[in-house]
Amino acid sequence: MRTIPHRSVAVRALAVTALAAVSLLPAGPATAAPDAAAACTPAQVVANGGFESGTSPWTQSSTSVITSRSGETPHGGTSYAWLDGTGATHTDTLSQSVTIPSGCSTATLSFWLHIDTAETTSSTAYDKLTAKIGGTTLATYSNLDKNTGYVKKTLDVSSFAGQTVTLALTGTEDSSLQTSFVLDDVALDTSGGTTPPGDSTRTPAAPSYTVSLSSNTGGTVWTGHESATFTNASSTALSEVYLRLWDNYHGTCGAMPITVTNVSGGTAGSPSVGCTALPVTLPTPLAQGQSATIGFDLGITVPSGADRFGHDGAFSFIGNALPVLAVKDGSGWHLDPYTNNGESFYSLAADFKVTLDHPSSLLVPATGTSVDTPGSSGRTVTTATASKVRDFAWAAGPFSKISGTSSAGTAINVYSVSGISSSDAQSMLSTAKTAVDAHAARFGAYPYGELDAVIDNNYWFGGMEYPGFVLDLVSTTALTHEIGHQWWYGIVGDDEYNSPWLDEAFTDYSTDLALGKTGTSCWNSVSWASSAEKITNSMAYWDAHSSRYSTVVYGYGKCALHDLRRLIGDTAMTKLLKDYAGSHWYGVSTTAEFKAAAQAATTTDLTSFWSTHRIEG
Repeated sequence: MRTIPHRSVAVRALAVTALAAVSLLPAGPATAAPDAAAACTPAQVVANGGFESGTSPWTQSSTSVITSRSGETPHGGTSYAWLDGTGATHTDTLSQSVTIPSGCSTATLSFWLHIDTAETTSSTAYDKLTAKIGGTTLATYSNLDKNTGYVKKTLDVSSFAGQTVTLALTGTEDSSLQTSFVLDDVALDTSGGTTPPGDSTRTPAAPSYTVSLSSNTGGTVWTGHESATFTNASSTALSEVYLRLWDNYHGTCGAMPITVTNVSGGTAGSPSVGCTALPVTLPTPLAQGQSATIGFDLGITVPSGADRFGHDGAFSFIGNALPVLAVKDGSGWHLDPYTNNGESFYSLAADFKVTLDHPSSLLVPATGTSVDTPGSSGRTVTTATASKVRDFAWAAGPFSKISGTSSAGTAINVYSVSGISSSDAQSMLSTAKTAVDAHAARFGAYPYGELDAVIDNNYWFGGMEYPGFVLDLVSTTALTHEIGHQWWYGIVGDDEYNSPWLDEAFTDYSTDLALGKTGTSCWNSVSWASSAEKITNSMAYWDAHSSRYSTVVYGYGKCALHDLRRLIGDTAMTKLLKDYAGSHWYGVSTTAEFKAAAQAATTTDLTSFWSTHRIEG
């Protein structure tokens, strides 16, 4: 998705505030993960370490500790933590609870510290700053460590892996002569150890969904039935599965837009993660290689709004509405929260057969290849089938439709809402034809049959991708970008919540190539907001630093890939990405796998490249 900041500040602030509550968690499940194995998913687990998002979740001894007042300066951004500096007997504290994931061989606490003092002694530590985790003192600094600028302090906290502990910083002054302890950009990074297992152990595997829904006259309410068949690929027996009811983010638990009732093949529990995760306990644990089917009645109510799930007048856009199975791997169940800034939609490639019964006055573009047949009086049945896709989306409304075929033979349909001119629709059809062929030539043939583009200039988010189906404004760049997502997220999957750069940066880079842009000198304008800011940060981080998400993940991310191309050469980069797409076709990409593939494509040691570009994992 290419986000455009049309949504009101108040709404975005509410979204950030709601998500900040989970930003303390390591990259991984947002709730307790059943059956989690000891595996290390590299993460930065301090929330709001740059103090740019208010005071939460820090606890401070007074309201003046986290500040942007004059007298001291931040290391990055506009805010910092200022302990002491009173010139009298005084104690300031700053603390936060952090969870250090298990399975990681390395955990490092770091912060930038500036000490200025009026003390003149060169031998006596009158004023002190103590850094502690739990009951353990990690380090003590004093007026003797005064410095003219910030100095980065790094402390090993690996022994606390698997624990939830309190990180505490305490400054104490004696009765005279001030000492100020000024901190910024606090981070706790984990890495190393056992990495999560590869594709073959992600489960439930090979999902197959069969759906039959019927709509009301306006296409805003859909009811019917869905079943999901799946196989346990893990050597650990599967006792439960989770359905992701993503669009319940757009309502409340008391009035859910997505309702699941009358579950068969298992017993439904209580929904969690804002009612977007529904556990279903299986009758008996499913051994490795065994398959099962669960079924349920499904209700979908589309809210008002030109959103990826919403209706703009007579036109409904129905993305992420079908429940899909959550993924379990070596780090447990991925039950991350919905993010409105980007995507959370981590899922495995699946087969869908979806039957949509609707009034004949409505056109219904959808993921996959569609066939229309007459239904009951005044109605049409659209049957859409799709293989090896990660999700299914559709729209409904009195669209204007034009069609064509790309030079390489891909069928393209452009559906426009009222108000889109015929010339703009034709322009988008031409763009779609060119874009799909350009991406296919670089990364592998487009596999999904037809491609539907639904155009509405009222989308607040700019554009949104689904397999074989995109929502977009009238924009050559945005549509080329969303079509690029057919490869980077659609074909080559990734954990969109924990590794958003793997689809957004790769897609923006692909968009540049398709539009003839080389990214010359784009890295020269990079300015990091803090030491905690990295291209590879998760959406938990970006939801707490939403103003930086697009700049870093899209902009710096694609610039890093342009730099990699310049470093290893155009030919090697072209081969790297095509081979990488091929080896992960319908699979899941990780940062570690891409870094390994890139290193294998060149004799140049890329260690410093990853460090300079803040690509970790």
